[in-house]
Amino acid sequence: MKFQQFLTKHTNQITLITGILIALGFLSKYALNYTLGYQISLAVASIIAVVPIAVRAWSALINKVFSIELLVSIAVIGAFIIGEFNESAVVTFLFLFGSYLESKTLQKTRNAIKGLTDLSPTTATLVTDAGTEEVDVDDVDEGDVVLVKTGNQVPVDGTVVEGNGYINEASITGESRQINKNLDDQVYSGTIVENGYLKIKATQVGDDTTFAKIIELVEEAQDTKSKAEKFIDRFAQYYTPAVLVLAALVFVFSRDFRLAITVLVLGCPGALVIGAPVSNVAGIGNGAKRGILIKGGEVVDTFAKVDTLVFDKTGTLTEGNTAVSSFKAYTNNQDQLLNLAATVEGVSDHPLGKAIIDYAGSHAKASTDLNLDNTETVKGQGICAEVNHSQVVIGNQKMLTAHDISLTADQAHDLNEMQQAGKSTVIMAIDGVVQMIFGISDTVRPNVKESLAALKAQGIKRLVMLTGDNELTADAVARELNIDEVHANLLPEEKVDYVKQLKAEGNTVAFIGDGINDSPSIANADIGIAMGSGTDVAIDTSDVVLMQSSFPALVHAHGLAKKTVLNTRENIIIAIATVAFLLIGLIFGYIYMASGMFVHEASILVVIFNAMRLINFRTKFDKTRQEPVHQTATTTA
Repeated sequence: MKFQQFLTKHTNQITLITGILIALGFLSKYALNYTLGYQISLAVASIIAVVPIAVRAWSALINKVFSIELLVSIAVIGAFIIGEFNESAVVTFLFLFGSYLESKTLQKTRNAIKGLTDLSPTTATLVTDAGTEEVDVDDVDEGDVVLVKTGNQVPVDGTVVEGNGYINEASITGESRQINKNLDDQVYSGTIVENGYLKIKATQVGDDTTFAKIIELVEEAQDTKSKAEKFIDRFAQYYTPAVLVLAALVFVFSRDFRLAITVLVLGCPGALVIGAPVSNVAGIGNGAKRGILIKGGEVVDTFAKVDTLVFDKTGTLTEGNTAVSSFKAYTNNQDQLLNLAATVEGVSDHPLGKAIIDYAGSHAKASTDLNLDNTETVKGQGICAEVNHSQVVIGNQKMLTAHDISLTADQAHDLNEMQQAGKSTVIMAIDGVVQMIFGISDTVRPNVKESLAALKAQGIKRLVMLTGDNELTADAVARELNIDEVHANLLPEEKVDYVKQLKAEGNTVAFIGDGINDSPSIANADIGIAMGSGTDVAIDTSDVVLMQSSFPALVHAHGLAKKTVLNTRENIIIAIATVAFLLIGLIFGYIYMASGMFVHEASILVVIFNAMRLINFRTKFDKTRQEPVHQTATTTA
């Protein structure tokens, strides 16, 4: 075990020594005409170089794996038997040098992960009764308060309890812009306070923070294999023994030991084995650098095949920052009614309810004589409650219908007018009589229309919106964004039914939602995509997380998936073409062991460099927007 660790640690030095010995051998033969020196140098080079290769082969055999190293080891032994020290030396050197270049180029594809890991905060300034104390970040508990000054990292997930500052959230969202944080705002571990100071009460610490989960997620994703990789793994298990059998048959029928050994060398499927993993690692790394978390190679494969995108409306296509933009009251006690509506909506965290509370706070005098009892929230419809012995119902038209409440002609006209203007509507009735109608507007996210057009240009055939909002509002948004199909007034379970129906029709479906209310639909789609800055549910239930909550990021993620799958196919074609070229060359006599090994190692580097093109991949849409990739800073606390 220690010997194997020693070899692994010093493989690069062994490669260098082997190269020097080969150079000395050729110098002895061609410059000094010293054949014995040539033979000795190359024989020693072969022995030194084959040791780490043979140890790896034996380790694989113990685990019942027929590795490429086994083929090379047998080939070197054969070359020794026939006295071709030059062949064995060159083959082993090229194999080790190829492994060195492979590790160096693969390391570049993992820079996004290293950048994230380097950003992990290590210390925190803990606020105590006696003042402040510098502690290890692992010593901070939930509920503790930490102080973060300008230039330092936020060490925990938490809420601001004092101070004001501008935070760079590039490590979370991939977008390097400063966001103002005030009292009660949420902040995330790993982000940097660019200006100001914050006291933060910890809600998530250590491995439970959003930042820690992102690092873990991306690392796991790069180790999760695609279908192509799984196929190649199975293929390699049968391919290596097949090459051994083929080499044995060649020797039996030709009695040419050198030819049989050459078959072993040329049969190494190195480029085939490395081609798919390196493409996925590079593609997932590209996404991580942009705040796009893709959970593994299999997700990449499926996402590339998606032909139907299904969207939630509020908080996904729209900002979710709703406000009351029109209001109708059908009695004179408007202040009392607004306070009543705000009191009932206070039990809900729905965006429409928050808009009503905000509106009441700025348009009505506060009231303290309202007693709220027996509240019941009906998912996808609204709330009913008892306030000061009156029965209050507030919600959408489904809620009114369920309680046998009808609108007058004037009220129906007002409601229709608001809905035709694309507004969400909330109706409040007291003791069975409609008293108020709120028209609530939400703004469409920036760049949505252009992004949806770009997604269609990338191969998406069908855009579908599923919403709990009314039909008129949904249709207004759909017309603005050129969405193909709209289904409104849906409960969460009805959205799931539509997703299942689309899949049953043979579509490959991706559902994009906010990661909380839409988690059942996200879980049931072929690909679930969460829009949101790292909520636990978003990270846990979805296949892709867009930390920026932006549609250009969605366009990039889809384009990246398609490009990664294409890149994997290119690498497989290169690998198969190389093997075919080598075997044909062997038959016609223009390929020999050393030259074949050179071509083999060159093909490995070709597929790696081809995959590395994904590191800086940008879609056509990215290029038209001229937005640079935001590299993550490396400031430490």
